[in-house]
Amino acid sequence: MTTRQVFPPLVLRAQGLTCGRGGMALADSLDFSVGAGHCLLLRGPNGSGKTTLLLTLAGIIAPMEGRFDLEGADDEARNLHYCGHRNAIKPRLSVIENLAFWAALNGPTGIPPAAALDEIGLGGLETLDAGYLSAGQSRRLALARLLVSHRPVWLLDEPTAALDVEGHELVTRLIDRHLDMGGLAIAATHDPITLPDAGRMETLALGARL
Repeated sequence: MTTRQVFPPLVLRAQGLTCGRGGMALADSLDFSVGAGHCLLLRGPNGSGKTTLLLTLAGIIAPMEGRFDLEGADDEARNLHYCGHRNAIKPRLSVIENLAFWAALNGPTGIPPAAALDEIGLGGLETLDAGYLSAGQSRRLALARLLVSHRPVWLLDEPTAALDVEGHELVTRLIDRHLDMGGLAIAATHDPITLPDAGRMETLALGARL
């Protein structure tokens, strides 16, 4: 089955982009572009600026130099999902209450929360307090936010963290389907992610700074 095109053709383009924290540059003079249907993997050791670059692209940290633009978008903030390495889960809320909160916050433009839980392997745990989830289950719940609200740009920080082999396959499947829909993704990861079509993926290696 072929997934239909959902998103408009967008390009995220960076020119001379330098980003860092506390006045220290971690990634210097970056030039790259990611178009619809493509994924950019950010690779590099700890401290090389992968998370900082994602936070910059998400608008959470201001760039130190250079610029980036989401070409073809009217409202950049409403076009992206940032999924950080922290799961941002409320332990005293149930699994489905957590997901319903994010759907309401980001807009319920995707599949219903119950269907998203089935998709990511948490079906049957809807009423369980999220605080009882394992690390891998918590990561799956965080990823489910990508499904309940359709946004064309995914910024993913260690999306496979704490996941087993099946979880890694889930992440690959979700990214691949997102690209089929005309979305684009930038993912920082230490783990290998291999899409069925290698031509849809590029790698940007970031070097560590001391």
